[in-house]
Amino acid sequence: MDNISIDISEDELVAEITELRKLLRTKEAKLTHLRREKQIVQEYGLNNDEICRYSRQLFLKEVGVKGQKKIKESSVLIVGAGGLGCPAALYLTCAGIGCIGIVDYDDVEINNLHRQLLYTETSIGTAKVIAAAESLNRLNSYVKVIPYMIQLDSKNALDIIKNYDIVIDATDNVATRYLLNDACVLSGKPLVSGSALRFEGHLSVFNYNGPCYRCIFPDPPPPETVTNCGDGGVLGAAVGIIGVLQALETLKIILNMPDITSGRLLLFDSTETKFHNVRLRPKNINCAVCGEHRVIHDLIDYEKFCGAKANDKDLNLNLLKKEERISVEEYNKIMKMQSKSHIMIDVRSSEEYQICHLQDSINIPFTQLSKDHNLKLIKDNIKKVQKEHHSVDYAKPVNKDRFIPKMFLRGDSVILVLRNPLATAAGK
Repeated sequence: MDNISIDISEDELVAEITELRKLLRTKEAKLTHLRREKQIVQEYGLNNDEICRYSRQLFLKEVGVKGQKKIKESSVLIVGAGGLGCPAALYLTCAGIGCIGIVDYDDVEINNLHRQLLYTETSIGTAKVIAAAESLNRLNSYVKVIPYMIQLDSKNALDIIKNYDIVIDATDNVATRYLLNDACVLSGKPLVSGSALRFEGHLSVFNYNGPCYRCIFPDPPPPETVTNCGDGGVLGAAVGIIGVLQALETLKIILNMPDITSGRLLLFDSTETKFHNVRLRPKNINCAVCGEHRVIHDLIDYEKFCGAKANDKDLNLNLLKKEERISVEEYNKIMKMQSKSHIMIDVRSSEEYQICHLQDSINIPFTQLSKDHNLKLIKDNIKKVQKEHHSVDYAKPVNKDRFIPKMFLRGDSVILVLRNPLATAAGK
């Protein structure tokens, strides 16, 4: 690569590659058509190629020819094309599901690649549902993949879900979980729900001979207590296991197999490689959406119900007033124009701080902020600033009430800035 002469701009190269990919897709479609014309369809609906492709699962007595036909005639909607949705879609496509719908509003980013296996470096900037559909079509052209580049909401959910037999919840926000639960109950569809964070994962099947999500969690948690993988991190292999298990439960439902993960919660701890089953409460007769006297007959405003956005882009906690916020760009501008005396405290985790931080900031994780040794560290830094500015005032005891939280970069990263430390220390 070092010896290659580049005489074309990046935009021109991207445009050229895009056109070549379109041509490649056209050629691949023609090749698939030619190959299928040669196939002989057996009386039970599978052609020779499909028999060979699925032979290893056809040998299973729980599957067989009849089971494979059920799989082929089934349709599954996957909501979320991320760390859960990608492995689920991958294995369902390999198994021969007839139609797979994929819902996601996002584009592929480089930070997706460590866990979202349907994408490559060349997918960056492409809509996830488009990139996923292309990958799955190349993997199994017998599967119809329908991309929905939208954010699921109360207006479109029922119209989309009604076209599918089973729904997989591969999202990472509470509002969409309640939306999918209610939509599946109202539509009479099983919901295969999964979640993963850090080294752990959860799995359960709702609205399938057992309770729905609302039966177990009638009220949403406070927004400020919810963490997603963008905040807490996640191990790719851990979330992948949960996604594969979602595909497994989906296939078991299609094949009418026993012991579906309904009425119980499967817990996975990857640090010890252990699985635990927790029995859930039975179906709640007073449930708002599936109970005997239900009060929810139509989809509601789930962002309002949960007090948070139905995505992972903006937590929308509204913790601060506009005049109390400062962006990193604004901070940089102020420091260039006038270097004011201040102490900056970055309350993110030490791992996040090591990745990137502002110069001269002090890292004290928020959970450790009120510790005596950290308060002493802050007071010592105040004294240092005072000494540098020849102040005769002495720092008074510091507590958390003296801190003004500031939003940093994104809504999910917060720094605290102790403004005017000289005045604060003097009690002014």
